[in-house]
Amino acid sequence: MTGAMTAVTALTGEQAVQAHPLTGNVCQVRLASGATVVAKRGTGMVGAEAASLRWLAAADVIGVPAVLGQDANWLILQRIESGRATTEAAEEFGRRLAALHASGAPAFGQPPPDGPRDAWIGMAAMVNVPAPSWPEWYAEYRIRPYLRRSAGTFSAADVAVIDTVASKIQELAGPEEPPARLHGDLWNGNVVWGDDGHAWLIDPAAHGGHRETDLAMLTLFGCPHLNRVLAAYREVAPLADGWAARIPLHQLFPLLVHTELFGGGYAAQAVAAARAALSG
Repeated sequence: MTGAMTAVTALTGEQAVQAHPLTGNVCQVRLASGATVVAKRGTGMVGAEAASLRWLAAADVIGVPAVLGQDANWLILQRIESGRATTEAAEEFGRRLAALHASGAPAFGQPPPDGPRDAWIGMAAMVNVPAPSWPEWYAEYRIRPYLRRSAGTFSAADVAVIDTVASKIQELAGPEEPPARLHGDLWNGNVVWGDDGHAWLIDPAAHGGHRETDLAMLTLFGCPHLNRVLAAYREVAPLADGWAARIPLHQLFPLLVHTELFGGGYAAQAVAAARAALSG
């Protein structure tokens, strides 16, 4: 607590007067002015998240917390007050997410400007390496590394199924799309339904990728009024034919990440996603 207050005072120039924990490495800190900020400690992770937030904010189409200060160990952010997930907010979220994706990226795998090559998704390492084509990049940097790191969790037959997805990625990937500006870790917990009536995005692992990946993540872990979100998204930016059948392909990456971090049931879900991707 003391460390968070010291960091907030040093990095914002405003006196911190009280702190209490939100999660293991995140504190809410009250300033002498009465305002509240969020302080996140994450040695080695701060630069990637700060660059991600700035890149998403630069699109100027969807709310993300402002970066108020950072150093090698601490990231100080605007506090977003929670509200209610209404159907109106969900539809606006779908439209704004489409606009975020459409703001684009220079290449698949491209990190945010000033963002590191070696980044993070949650507590798992993630490499951002630019590539000209999404299918090969997804197989090389989003399927195979996590399969290797979690190989002991899978049977040999299960490894073969997931590796087959990587090998057949060209025929499974669907029509070519330009690189989208992705949040990169868009599960429901990283969508804050603000008390201002808008959806805000937190904790990004931003990079240039395929827009269906963000949508598949929302589908994987659920989202309030998900059908309204997707319908509004598609009104603004129609999805290519077969997008729903490709959801398991895009879910394979976060499921492999969760297998690396948590093991167990996520391995079975990853194999099921791989089989569904192959069956189309």
